[in-house]
Amino acid sequence: MNKASELAISDLPNLDTRLVDLDIASRFPTAGRDAPRILLLYGSLRERSFSRYTTEEAARLLTAFGAETRIFNPEGLPLADGAPEDHPKVAELRELVQWSEGMVWCSPERHGAMTGLMKTQIDWIPLSMGAVRPTQGKTLAVMQVSGGSQSFNAMNQMRVLGRWMRMFTIPNQSSVAKAFLEFDEAGRMKPSAYYDRIVDVMEELVKFTLLTRGMNSYLVDRYSERKESAEALSKRVNQRAI
Repeated sequence: MNKASELAISDLPNLDTRLVDLDIASRFPTAGRDAPRILLLYGSLRERSFSRYTTEEAARLLTAFGAETRIFNPEGLPLADGAPEDHPKVAELRELVQWSEGMVWCSPERHGAMTGLMKTQIDWIPLSMGAVRPTQGKTLAVMQVSGGSQSFNAMNQMRVLGRWMRMFTIPNQSSVAKAFLEFDEAGRMKPSAYYDRIVDVMEELVKFTLLTRGMNSYLVDRYSERKESAEALSKRVNQRAI
């Protein structure tokens, strides 16, 4: 266990360290010892943002599980296509996406859907950047917070987007109902079944990230694309021969 993990554990009073797996990397010896790189996105700019609080709790847990985490602050991010691609916030987001091996998306549910801010962040992530496909084969965990009863609408939408972006969206997920009751004044999550589910999701995300490490390009390799590439290459060669 590294020092960052030890510090994170000391800041997780709700975690029963006797029962949680704090050395996940040792179960995947072929994955190497480099920390999984996880980018976390949240979907609200409110000062008391429960999606941000949930994301911060998730980041603490991921660090305890041996991951390296970065949280993107979406404040100042323009609407998709509302600014050039070299806008500082767009460039920052895209650099973080390329850096990451996996992601966590956490959105409030608003009017039965993810927030516009959450969708804007996802819309700024391209399917390809030159020869690089920045999301293909990466892992994804989805979470949402609700002001009322438990719902899964935002997560279902994010799952569709994750699949469209060819990411491995893990089976588990977390939906926090009546989120205003689940956090203290300091923005820390109270002990609850909702908190335990977030532990489950982050533990599973690290496992899937390590499990697919080094194999993600192969796992999403497609016959149709190989065929298309071969035909394009053949056409270029034939054109040069004319």
